[in-house]
Formats: sequence, structure tokens, C-alpha cells
Amino acid sequence: MKTIAARILDQMKIQYELRDYEVNEDELDAISVARKVNMPPEATFKTLVARGDKTGIVMACVPGNAELDLKKLASATGNKRVELVAVKEIQSLTGYIRGGVSPLGSKKKYPFFLDQSALGHEIISVSAGQRGLQMILSPDDLQKASQASLADLAKPAGH
Repeated sequence: MKTIAARILDQMKIQYELRDYEVNEDELDAISVARKVNMPPEATFKTLVARGDKTGIVMACVPGNAELDLKKLASATGNKRVELVAVKEIQSLTGYIRGGVSPLGSKKKYPFFLDQSALGHEIISVSAGQRGLQMILSPDDLQKASQASLADLAKPAGH
């Protein structure tokens, strides 16, 4: 079954590949997913949902081997402060569940920011909008389809 995100790419005639993987509640992190879909963690992007003090909801995509730097996101989005939304809010805001948030096809169109490191890869992997399914596509195509703003958003994991 095609997800909303995949249908958006079809409508835009954007080339992509779907890769499914076995879902394990304990392995929803991007590094586990990267391993399961045979992609390097730095080319497997996780989509996070945040709330800015001025803009409200924004979405950001960072490499799986890094963390979202909230200060950088605030600066890129014109907010003073940005906080990740609570896991329980993700579904009502986006229509997606944790571990399956796609940069495409959320219930409402939120400003979307893609870490600029994405452009350093020939192909990247992002969630197709459900747990267990990743879309592999070119970062340029993702940027076009999602109308992403590019920004420096990542910091090394654990810092």
C-alpha cells in the first residue's frame, strides 16, 4: 500500500524507492533503521516535530547519526526558542506516529527545514509515513517535494 508521502512523489513524477524493514519498538532510532534499510546513518534522516515560540509548529530533518540542535533550529525559523513537541502530540499534529513521521504528507503543511548536509549525499532515506517503510530519494527531490528550507540544524549526537 502506498503512503500519502509516496503518492505525493508519484504525483510530482519524482523517482524514489520504498524499502520496508521489520519494526521493533526498541529500535525506532534512525541508526537501527539505517542498518535495516542498508543505508549509512548519516544519509538516513529523521523527521522531528518542534514548536517555536513565534512560528508554532515546524518540522526538521537531521541525519540519523546526529541530533537536532534546537538553538540552530530557532535561529533558522525566526524563533527565540524551539522545543520538541511531546510524543503524544505528534499524531494529532501530523497524522503520523513516532518512528513514522514523514517530511511529506502531514495533515497540515508546516514549515519544513532540512539539514544542509543532506545535499552532500547522492541519495538519502526518510520515513515514508509509517513505521517499517523508508523512502530512498535524492536530497534535491526531497527539497523540491517538501519545499524545504536548507539550514545547518545538526549537532553531534550526545553533545
